[in-house]
Parts: sequence; C-alpha cells; structure tokens
Amino acid sequence: MPFPLKRTLAAATLSLAVTAQASEPLKVGISGEPYPPFTFKAASGDWTGFEVDLARALCDAMERECEITPTGWSGIIASLNAERIDMIMNSMSITAKRQRVIDFTRPYYFTPGAYVAADEREMTSPEDLDGLVMGVQGATTNATYARRALRDSGVEIRVYNQAEQVNNDLLSGRLDVILADEIAMVQFLERDEAEGFEIKANAPRHEAYGEGVGIGLRQADDALEASLNAAIAAVIEDGTCASLSEQYLGTDVCVYD
Repeated sequence: MPFPLKRTLAAATLSLAVTAQASEPLKVGISGEPYPPFTFKAASGDWTGFEVDLARALCDAMERECEITPTGWSGIIASLNAERIDMIMNSMSITAKRQRVIDFTRPYYFTPGAYVAADEREMTSPEDLDGLVMGVQGATTNATYARRALRDSGVEIRVYNQAEQVNNDLLSGRLDVILADEIAMVQFLERDEAEGFEIKANAPRHEAYGEGVGIGLRQADDALEASLNAAIAAVIEDGTCASLSEQYLGTDVCVYD
C-alpha cells in the first residue's frame, strides 16, 4: 500500500508546516519614521503608541506572539508582499488603489484630514489656499486628496517623505499650511514649539480617504484576515480599543459596526 502511505506522510508534513508557521511570531509592520501618537519610541527605546499597543492587544486576542517590525513607509507595501512583514498596522487607509495589490481587514479607526496654519492666517475653505505653499506627506491619503481635489485651488503642493519633515517646515516658515491626519495634528499642536498654530479646517469626506484605517495584508492570507477581523471585533466590544484611543488620542476614534 505505498501510495496511501505517501499521501499520509505528505499530509502529516503539510500539517506540521502549517502548525510551525502558525507558531511563528507575527511581524507587525510599522513605519520606521515615528508617527506620534500612533507609533513612536518611548524613553526606553521601545516602540509604543495607540497602534502599537492595539496590535499587541489583537495578538493577545488571537493568542499569537507579535514582533513590531519597523520599515520605511514608502516601501511598506513592498515589504508586506515580499513577506518581510506579515501585516501593516500604521494608519493605512483602505482605498481602492491599495486594494489592487493588498487586502485589508475591516476598519478599526477613522479620522479626517486637517489643515494646520498659523493662528493669524485667515483660512476657512479651499479657496483660501490660493497662493499658499502647502506640505503633505507622500504616499498618504492626504497627498492623494491634495492631488485630486486641490489642483485648481492655486496652492503649491510640496510632498515630503516623512511627517516630521512637514511639521518642521511649517514651524520654520517654509510652508504656509499643512494637510495631515487630524488626531496627529492635535498631538503636534500640544508641543511648545507649535504655539501660535491651529487647525483651520477639516478636509471633506472624499473617495481619496477610503473607508477608514485597516490592517494591510497579503491577498492570499485569508485565514489571518479572518482571525484579525474577529480580534478587532473583540477589542472593540470589550472596550480595549476605546481605552487605548482615549489614552493616546484623547478621544474615541474606533470604528463600530
């Protein structure tokens, strides 16, 4: 009976391989450039923040070990598809363009884009951008929105690799206004050096912003997607998401069914 024996051995080998894979730590991809209060380094040198702690809570809910794995933001999707990381949990909005190359879990939080400028600058609508120099971080939904919706507003759009570069150029006067995630801007404006700046307006709902922020996954990882969706539902239902959101962001941004 050699054939059934071979099939049995093959099945056993596959089962062991799947078990070993499931026991390996999940590599949670975050941007190597800090993005407070979502991802940043504590005084100890360890990564922390709303999404870092939420990722750990999700892994606890799945009874999986996690490994926070920083990588460059501009290449983070390529790192996922090259299997250098297993998931992206770094304020990545669910958009149709990204869904062509990766999958997403259900959304776990949503915040709008916000315009930030000096207190004395008069600005209440896109019409007030005419003649101004505005900064955005590249490869973000805010950059996509700026390209699609603000092309005829008369604003000069400058794209940066890192969020902190945008912030610094606003503070130094090299930019008149910036467009970035509202929650990140609330935290930014609490800095001493940001005194004299304020949120002027929010960007309207637009298809560039997608459905909210989800966890990016490889398109073949259906089992992991199902496990993460169940874990997201669990940490939202038991209040963990809201608690971490209040702790780091000062408000509840979690997406409820």
